[in-house]
Amino acid sequence: MMKELVEILAKALVDNPDRVSVNLVEKEKSCVIELRVAPEDMGKVIGKQGRIARALRTVVKAAATKYKKKVTVEII
Repeated sequence: MMKELVEILAKALVDNPDRVSVNLVEKEKSCVIELRVAPEDMGKVIGKQGRIARALRTVVKAAATKYKKKVTVEII
């Protein structure tokens, strides 16, 4: 669920949606979502002063409260 959410949001932001890769690493009470994009799209995902990255993380955290898990988004 969270993986698909991050993938949909990231693909909407970048110029190369086919190079978006999302990996989910699950732990006991938390998850780490690794988002990889093309190097030329990195700025679009992070945004000015990290605003888009922060907004992406906020949306994912809000959706994760439903599942009572702590979710972290890492942009690699």
